Amino acid sequence: MPEKGVTEDGWNCISCPGGLTAEGKCHCPTGHILVERAVNGTLLSQATCKLCDENENSFTVANALGNRCNRCEPTFINTSRSCTCSAPNILTGGLCFSSTGNFPSRVISSARYGDLGMSFTSEWFVKYLQSSAAACGVYANLTSCQALGNMCVMNMNSYDSTTFDACQLFQFIFENTAGLRTVHSVSFWRQNLPWLFYGDQLGLAPQVLSTTPLPTNFSFKGENQNRKLKFVAASYDVRGNFLKWQTLEGGILQLCPDTETRLNAAYSFGTTYQQSCEIPLSKILTDFPSPIFYDVYLEYTDENQHQYIWAVPVLNLNLQYNKIFVNQDSSSSKWLLTRRIFLVDALSGRENDLGSQPRLIRIATQISLSIHLVPNTKNGNIYPPLITIAYSDIDITDPSSQSVKVSFSVKYEMDQGEAQVQTDIALGVLGGLAVLSSLLKTASWKRRIGSPMIDLQTVMKFLVYYAGDLANVFFIITVGTGLYWLIFFKAQKSISVLLPVPAQEERLVTYVGCAFALKALQFLHKLISQITIDIFFIDWERPKGKVLKAVEGEGGVRSATVPVSIWRTYFVANEWNEIQTVRKINPLFQILTVLFFLEVVGFKNLALMDSSSSLSRSPASYIAPYSRILRYAVSTALWLVIGIIQIMFFAVFYERFIEDKIRQFVDLCCMSNISVFLLSHKCFGYYIHGRSVHGHADTNMEEMNMNLKREAENLCSQRGLVPNTDGQTFQIAISSQMRQHYDRIHDTLTRKNGPARLLSSSASTFEQSIKAYHTMNKFLGSFIDHVHKEMDYFIKDKLLLERILGMEFMEPMEKSIFYNDEGYSFSSVLYYGNEATLLIFDLLFFCVVDLACQNFVLAAFLTYLQQEIFRFIRNTVGQKNLASKTLVDQRFLI
Repeated sequence: MPEKGVTEDGWNCISCPGGLTAEGKCHCPTGHILVERAVNGTLLSQATCKLCDENENSFTVANALGNRCNRCEPTFINTSRSCTCSAPNILTGGLCFSSTGNFPSRVISSARYGDLGMSFTSEWFVKYLQSSAAACGVYANLTSCQALGNMCVMNMNSYDSTTFDACQLFQFIFENTAGLRTVHSVSFWRQNLPWLFYGDQLGLAPQVLSTTPLPTNFSFKGENQNRKLKFVAASYDVRGNFLKWQTLEGGILQLCPDTETRLNAAYSFGTTYQQSCEIPLSKILTDFPSPIFYDVYLEYTDENQHQYIWAVPVLNLNLQYNKIFVNQDSSSSKWLLTRRIFLVDALSGRENDLGSQPRLIRIATQISLSIHLVPNTKNGNIYPPLITIAYSDIDITDPSSQSVKVSFSVKYEMDQGEAQVQTDIALGVLGGLAVLSSLLKTASWKRRIGSPMIDLQTVMKFLVYYAGDLANVFFIITVGTGLYWLIFFKAQKSISVLLPVPAQEERLVTYVGCAFALKALQFLHKLISQITIDIFFIDWERPKGKVLKAVEGEGGVRSATVPVSIWRTYFVANEWNEIQTVRKINPLFQILTVLFFLEVVGFKNLALMDSSSSLSRSPASYIAPYSRILRYAVSTALWLVIGIIQIMFFAVFYERFIEDKIRQFVDLCCMSNISVFLLSHKCFGYYIHGRSVHGHADTNMEEMNMNLKREAENLCSQRGLVPNTDGQTFQIAISSQMRQHYDRIHDTLTRKNGPARLLSSSASTFEQSIKAYHTMNKFLGSFIDHVHKEMDYFIKDKLLLERILGMEFMEPMEKSIFYNDEGYSFSSVLYYGNEATLLIFDLLFFCVVDLACQNFVLAAFLTYLQQEIFRFIRNTVGQKNLASKTLVDQRFLI
């Protein structure tokens, strides 16, 4: 008796012709279908199993549910004239193909993982690679062709002529469909096939990237401004189904999460964009279970306002051509450009079961979009953009603890060849002028030391001078270059220039480093020169009479000359010590003001690599990375402007109405009846004539006021060295005889033990120095008074050319020469007279620290610190030198 079972719809029971399934329903043999009801729907008393007719008249076969006879798959009928695909025909992916055709019967179903140095059989490729290739090649099925193309892209578009993998199969079909027409006249885009490659000819990549400009213009400002890169993409799923057209805005290609405003800033023209983050692997597996593929285009509008799209080429760094990573070569002529990309592939890494966790996952960890400006363009024309993409292969062990770093960037480039040529020309011309300037300075130095011989010291001196001049050359070139990019990039309407990329900035950074190193050498040279000068204070004061003085050891008294007070000399020496580091600017104010404008006012925002000239930025907006060349330009511009304003204020207002320490020092010398004899070179120096017109200065308050009143009412002679003149400062070129005599006395002054023939054996070292001091004071005083006819001097004005070149044409052979100096050039041995060198040195120090650390606050702090260190060294060593040269006790120098 037949067994009873439940009907398929579950509403009735029915007698079954055979056995029952696990669910208690009737079961039919393979190839049969179960019939439970009549044609009009009446339930039969007993179910029957009907065999589907596979003969030529019907070609039917039971469906998967076993309840309907369907017509056999067309490939089965066409290949075997039956519903079975028996050998030697090929059954793959539910399709039947003849083995007698020219289609490869054996394919490689492996996925390449070059990062890990391995390949393994992918379950997805096993199931769908051969069938997709066959359906595409034999039947030109569009979806299958897209699926085959996707598998080639999943294999990194890699091609190996010896292996029939996905890309070789795609290439095989491409070559065998040469008779089909192309799409949009693109020779690489065959009808029915996706566009995956640009061809493998050498030198093709440069032609694609830099031959045909995009027929549209970009601009930052103006009525017809075009500041948006409108990228669109045709997206496909892994099975080859077209999904939709979509814009790339909203972070389609950006794996890192962020606000929509910041994500979309990547497509603002001229904005260098950088985004990076670390994403957990578990999140990636959740968000990207199946890869989505994109063909990227740039949408643009031509002159007639017609809209078009331009295919964007792709440089896949993981692509292998015959096992060589050709796209990692530095020469673009060897590149193989492609078209289609994906972000995450967690599908091809599954080995045995498509529902299991993948063994490997491939992620686009670096995506870079490059826009190249057409050379010499005035209207913002660009070449086709290039997407550079690098994938990382990750071996999955524990997704919850693993993570991956990804980045997305947009960079803008232009050919810097012409700018570099112009820079080289400027460097050559200015470098040549620096050589001439250094030669003149060396010649002037040789004349001032009274040595006609060219020796090693001369060569070293020339190199030091050349270092300073060459530092100025590098400084001028770098400042000019930085200001050029700052002004022309930020202020342009139609785009003609783009900022150098970081690699192109290296040359300017090198120049800045050279300028700083050379300027530091010049600064140290000047510092050493200033602290090793010869200086002596000539005291013109004479004793006013005699006094009775007890004689020690004799018990009596005798008359003695009234001693001249040393306090005036100490006071002048102390004032000289104080003005050694006086500058024409306030260094602390300079640093704080520059820092205020950069950090508080917002001038640092001008250094951002975008087109905006605004000093303030919204916290919600994207902040572009800083350009080193723009940071340098903004810093130098602010530093120089503030420094020049300080110098002008100091010269025009402060020195005239408040305090002029240099002129006050000259006045102090005159009031103190003390002159300053200063030698910066062996035979060259400066003289400040401080001889009082009143004959003496060591007097009481009443007489001092009377003297000042007489001088104000012109009731006495003028202060100048020459009668009836006011010239108190001179440049002096002394004869060699004068220098030799000076050295003999000076050696006695600075020697710890004086010559025995001059001093008694019982005299102390201090007494020896006192005698040498008075000898030097008497000699220099008599020299100024023209007492020594064999060492006389004459006074003259410098020629204009001598002033310009900074050298003296006349040599002091028999007589010394005093040159009138109304410009107080003795300040050249002080900080005051070297403000330009100090200002540029501080500026370069500030910029070098900032270029290294990208931190204005740190640069300002270290700049102030080095100023204070060198100021301390200058004062400390200068005090010791002053004390040793003039016999002034260092304890009285503050």
